[in-house]
Amino acid sequence: MSAVSESQKFDITDINLAQKGHARIEWAEREMPVLRLIRERFAVEKPLDGVRLVACAHVTTETANLVRALQAAGAETVLIASNPLSTQDDVAASLVADYGVSVYAIKGESTDTYNRHVRTALDSKPNLIIDDGSDVVATVLKERQHQIADLIGSTEETTTGIVRLRAMESAGVLKFPAIAVNDAQTKHFFDNRYGTGQSTIDGIIRATNILLAGRNFVVVGYGWCGKGIALRARGMGANVIVAEIDPVKAIEAVMDGFRVMQMNEAAKIGDVFVTVTGNRHVIDSQHFAAMKDSAIVCNSGHFDLEINLDSLREISGEPLNVRPFVQEYKVKDTGSRIIVLGEGRLINLAAAEGHPASVMDMSFANQALSAEYLVKNKGKLTAGVHLLPKEVDQEIAHLKLHSLGIQIDRLTAEQIEYMTSWETGT
Repeated sequence: MSAVSESQKFDITDINLAQKGHARIEWAEREMPVLRLIRERFAVEKPLDGVRLVACAHVTTETANLVRALQAAGAETVLIASNPLSTQDDVAASLVADYGVSVYAIKGESTDTYNRHVRTALDSKPNLIIDDGSDVVATVLKERQHQIADLIGSTEETTTGIVRLRAMESAGVLKFPAIAVNDAQTKHFFDNRYGTGQSTIDGIIRATNILLAGRNFVVVGYGWCGKGIALRARGMGANVIVAEIDPVKAIEAVMDGFRVMQMNEAAKIGDVFVTVTGNRHVIDSQHFAAMKDSAIVCNSGHFDLEINLDSLREISGEPLNVRPFVQEYKVKDTGSRIIVLGEGRLINLAAAEGHPASVMDMSFANQALSAEYLVKNKGKLTAGVHLLPKEVDQEIAHLKLHSLGIQIDRLTAEQIEYMTSWETGT
């Protein structure tokens, strides 16, 4: 373990957890071959040399390997938590002690501490922001507009964060380019569907140790995350119900073999509820009032506001802690108990370890290459939300296939000509 320098700044739980965290970071690295290849190239080319970078992300073993790649590229990196319950304290300790990273992240930190960490990170005067939910970008626009001139751009890998960025763009306040990492195919097709699907079920089971088979499992929202959760819940034997506001997605859920109904009806029969919408209060007071005794409610969207916990407290009072990450609310009028997991925060990170490393390998490859793309195109991109170029997306997919030992066919010259010509018919 390298010694922590006197000038290094950080705010973590316990530096003595570093050895455990270091071993876990190396274990995750085995499952992240694409990011490893990128890190090796970055170490030679130094595309981020001299760049000051703030990363607001879930402080996990996978994120640690992203930070290693950014460091190899030459970036001076500050890491803060994007969620009060997602930090892995041993990983934070190892990043400080073994890799010399300034980390501001404590599992269970208060909202005030979280906001203080955001501002402390911005004190480093970043040129790049890697955001998870757009809180850092929003703070710049609200409180630190004088720092906009220093910014080359930002990247965002959550659906919720991109919704906020597009709202900023529409309002005319987004004054620098932002890469919508979540919209890359190698991100949302895999991270959202397979990563969120597996890790959400993992978090629910770790928190409760319940049997899912035979239970009515309500998925609120049928985007890529909702599809993944529904798929995995059905695989565990649950009877899956989908609540959705988009008619096209609702039809898709029906065609995928799930029951679709309004939330008011699903609330009456559901045993387990998971929200993945990116919107606020999709489970509200009227839904809590209709739920059966011991209904379990949790969230796998980025922010905890998907579940209206304030309204639940109004009808039940303060909760009882019955297990780690499990709180029981007793509704005054009916006597029914509502079980809330992970305080309504991301259950896959609050009670479990988040996405498997092999999925985050592609997501964080997108983050690393997006940072490189912004620096290479400094001054060329307009302010607003941009997609990562298709060729970068394809490069990540090819690297992933290569790491799996899989080769695929390529178009012949004749096929390329046919696909690009209008003159040849049937």
